[in-house]
Order: sequence, then structure tokens, then C-alpha cells
Amino acid sequence: MASSQTLPLHTKMLMPRAGINRAFTLVYSCAILALLYHHFIGLLHSASMVSIFLLLADSVFIEHLEHYAKEEDYPGLDVLICTADPYKEPPMGVVNTAVSVMTYDYPTEKLSVYVSDDGGSKLTLFVFMEAARFAAHWLPYGRKNNVVERCPEAHFGSPDFIETDQIKLSNNLLPI
Repeated sequence: MASSQTLPLHTKMLMPRAGINRAFTLVYSCAILALLYHHFIGLLHSASMVSIFLLLADSVFIEHLEHYAKEEDYPGLDVLICTADPYKEPPMGVVNTAVSVMTYDYPTEKLSVYVSDDGGSKLTLFVFMEAARFAAHWLPYGRKNNVVERCPEAHFGSPDFIETDQIKLSNNLLPI
């Protein structure tokens, strides 16, 4: 047989830069922890506790936010909707998103909706001009009738939708 000496199956060799990499990892971790601590302290010492309430809003009490803070204490809310290609992202889907956001139960003077059309499509522009005319009727209708499905496409497509005389009248008044 060959020699009685066997080679090890695994060897461990410390790389020359291991100390530098470990020091960098330690400093980077401390910086992230300091940033998280800074944000947490900023939340605790904010002028109003609305920011903490909004942080918890999705899981706890979004429907009952008015019980915890006054409407004038709500922060401003900016929503940015991006679109690029009207053939890959149909403009009606983008319009439904924008109209749905505008129907949020949030003070209208503190809610801003921005649409960024990176493709600069004339079709998207035309659809949004028509959507603005539609929103002038949809927003008051939704607020008056406490519409749960805020997206027009979902509301009108639901089996619970019943066309009323008010809707028929407003459809006939729309100029074509």
C-alpha cells in the first residue's frame, strides 16, 4: 500500500484581510443600530403621537384612527403612482388606482396623488383627463353612499352593485 500518512479532508486557513472585514462588519452593524435607535427616539419624542399611531395603523386600528387623533393632526400623505407603457400597464388600471387613493377616508387637503408617466403617452394623458371628469362624480357618490369597494372597477363589477336612478341620471348628463 501507499504511505500510512493521510491527507486531511478539510483545512482551515485564515485570510489575511479577515480582521479588517470583521472590523468593518462591527462598525457597519453599530451604525445601523445607531440609526434605528435614532429613529425610535425620534418617534417617541415627536410633537404628536400620530406618527406612532400611523406606524401601527395597518395592523391595529386603521378604521378607528379618528378615535386616537384629530384630523388636523394627521400628517400630509403623498402618493406617487408610476406608469411607463400603456400597452404593458393598461391606463384604466392606473386610473382605478389613482381614483381609489383619492377616495381614502383621509382629509382631502392633506392627501396628494401624483402620477408619473415615464413613457409620456398621449393615451395615458387622455385617459387621466377623462378620469378627472369621472372622479368629479365618483368621489361625492362614494362618500355619500359609503362605498366599501373604493376602486370603481371593483365596485361596478361586483354582484352587489345595483344601478340607481341617480347613477343613470349622472351618466346621461356626462357630455360625450
